[in-house]
Amino acid sequence: MLNRIILIGRLTRDPELRYTPSGKAVANFTLAVDRGRPNAQGQKEADFIDIVVWDKQAETVSQHLNKGRLVAVEGRLQIRSYEAQDGTKRKAAEVVASSVQFLDSKKAQAVGNPPDLGSEVSFDDDDVPF
Repeated sequence: MLNRIILIGRLTRDPELRYTPSGKAVANFTLAVDRGRPNAQGQKEADFIDIVVWDKQAETVSQHLNKGRLVAVEGRLQIRSYEAQDGTKRKAAEVVASSVQFLDSKKAQAVGNPPDLGSEVSFDDDDVPF
Protein backbone atom coordinates (compact mmCIF):
# COMPACT_ATOMS: atom_id res chain seq x y z
CA MET A 1 0.00 0.00 0.00
CA LEU A 2 1.14 3.52 -0.70
CA ASN A 3 -0.04 6.83 0.73
CA ARG A 4 2.23 9.58 -0.57
CA ILE A 5 1.42 13.13 -1.62
CA ILE A 6 3.65 15.84 -3.09
CA LEU A 7 2.24 19.36 -3.38
CA ILE A 8 3.62 22.73 -4.44
CA GLY A 9 1.70 25.83 -3.50
CA ARG A 10 1.53 29.02 -1.47
CA LEU A 11 0.58 29.44 2.16
CA THR A 12 -2.81 31.11 2.59
CA ARG A 13 -1.99 32.19 6.15
CA ASP A 14 0.89 32.19 8.60
CA PRO A 15 1.55 28.80 10.22
CA GLU A 16 -0.05 28.30 13.63
CA LEU A 17 2.31 26.66 16.14
CA ARG A 18 1.13 24.97 19.32
CA TYR A 19 2.32 22.23 21.65
CA THR A 20 0.64 19.04 22.79
CA PRO A 21 0.31 18.43 26.56
CA SER A 22 3.44 16.23 26.31
CA GLY A 23 5.39 19.15 24.77
CA LYS A 24 5.43 17.97 21.14
CA ALA A 25 5.38 20.83 18.60
CA VAL A 26 2.69 20.85 15.89
CA ALA A 27 2.12 23.50 13.22
CA ASN A 28 -0.85 23.89 10.89
CA PHE A 29 -1.24 25.92 7.71
CA THR A 30 -3.28 25.86 4.52
CA LEU A 31 -1.69 25.49 1.12
CA ALA A 32 -3.28 26.89 -2.06
CA VAL A 33 -2.46 24.60 -4.98
CA ASP A 34 -3.41 25.60 -8.54
CA ARG A 35 -5.42 22.98 -10.42
CA GLY A 36 -3.44 23.60 -13.60
CA ARG A 37 -6.31 24.19 -16.01
CA PRO A 38 -8.76 27.07 -16.12
CA ASN A 39 -12.44 26.37 -15.47
CA ALA A 40 -15.19 26.74 -18.10
CA GLN A 41 -15.14 30.53 -17.61
CA GLY A 42 -11.37 30.65 -18.22
CA GLN A 43 -10.52 31.42 -14.59
CA LYS A 44 -7.78 29.71 -12.58
CA GLU A 45 -8.93 27.54 -9.71
CA ALA A 46 -7.08 26.28 -6.68
CA ASP A 47 -7.55 23.67 -4.00
CA PHE A 48 -6.97 24.68 -0.38
CA ILE A 49 -5.32 21.84 1.50
CA ASP A 50 -4.73 21.68 5.24
CA ILE A 51 -1.17 20.74 6.22
CA VAL A 52 0.05 19.42 9.60
CA VAL A 53 3.76 19.46 10.52
CA TRP A 54 5.24 17.89 13.67
CA ASP A 55 8.28 18.22 15.94
CA LYS A 56 11.35 20.35 15.08
CA GLN A 57 10.12 20.87 11.51
CA ALA A 58 6.93 22.45 12.94
CA GLU A 59 9.02 24.98 14.85
CA THR A 60 11.17 25.72 11.78
CA VAL A 61 8.10 26.22 9.57
CA SER A 62 6.49 28.58 12.08
CA GLN A 63 9.69 30.64 12.40
CA HIS A 64 10.55 30.99 8.71
CA LEU A 65 7.32 30.80 6.70
CA ASN A 66 4.45 33.22 6.35
CA LYS A 67 1.44 33.88 4.15
CA GLY A 68 2.26 33.83 0.43
CA ARG A 69 5.49 31.81 0.63
CA LEU A 70 5.99 29.09 -1.99
CA VAL A 71 6.69 25.62 -0.58
CA ALA A 72 6.83 21.97 -1.58
CA VAL A 73 5.19 19.58 0.87
CA GLU A 74 5.68 15.82 0.87
CA GLY A 75 3.67 13.63 3.18
CA ARG A 76 0.67 11.37 3.55
CA LEU A 77 -3.08 11.94 3.36
CA GLN A 78 -4.91 11.51 6.64
CA ILE A 79 -8.69 11.38 6.99
CA ARG A 80 -9.88 11.83 10.54
CA SER A 81 -13.34 11.82 12.06
CA TYR A 82 -14.54 14.17 14.77
CA GLU A 83 -17.72 15.36 16.40
CA ALA A 84 -18.71 18.97 15.71
CA GLN A 85 -20.06 21.28 18.43
CA ASP A 86 -23.59 20.63 17.19
CA GLY A 87 -23.10 16.88 17.73
CA THR A 88 -22.84 15.90 14.07
CA LYS A 89 -20.07 13.58 12.95
CA ARG A 90 -17.67 15.04 10.39
CA LYS A 91 -14.53 14.10 8.53
CA ALA A 92 -11.48 16.20 7.78
CA ALA A 93 -8.80 15.53 5.17
CA GLU A 94 -5.30 16.84 5.80
CA VAL A 95 -1.74 16.15 4.72
CA VAL A 96 0.67 15.13 7.45
CA ALA A 97 3.98 16.50 6.16
CA SER A 98 7.18 14.50 6.32
CA SER A 99 9.08 17.23 4.46
CA VAL A 100 8.53 20.95 3.80
CA GLN A 101 10.90 22.64 1.37
CA PHE A 102 11.07 26.41 0.97
CA LEU A 103 10.97 27.28 -2.74
CA ASP A 104 11.31 31.06 -2.62
CA SER A 105 13.31 33.48 -0.53
CA LYS A 106 12.06 35.96 2.04
CA LYS A 107 13.65 38.73 -0.04
CA ALA A 108 11.66 37.82 -3.17
CA GLN A 109 8.47 37.67 -1.09
CA ALA A 110 9.18 41.05 0.53
CA VAL A 111 9.62 42.69 -2.86
CA GLY A 112 6.34 41.11 -3.99
CA ASN A 113 8.08 39.39 -6.88
CA PRO A 114 7.98 35.63 -6.25
CA PRO A 115 9.85 33.52 -8.82
CA ASP A 116 8.14 31.34 -11.39
CA LEU A 117 8.09 27.62 -10.67
CA GLY A 118 10.08 27.09 -13.85
CA SER A 119 12.85 29.46 -12.87
CA GLU A 120 15.86 28.60 -10.78
CA VAL A 121 15.66 29.82 -7.21
CA SER A 122 18.79 30.89 -5.36
CA PHE A 123 19.11 31.24 -1.60
CA ASP A 124 21.30 33.40 0.57
CA ASP A 125 22.79 31.81 3.69
CA ASP A 126 20.39 33.94 5.76
CA ASP A 127 17.39 32.31 4.05
CA VAL A 128 18.27 28.74 4.97
CA PRO A 129 16.85 27.80 8.40
CA PHE A 130 19.48 25.16 9.23
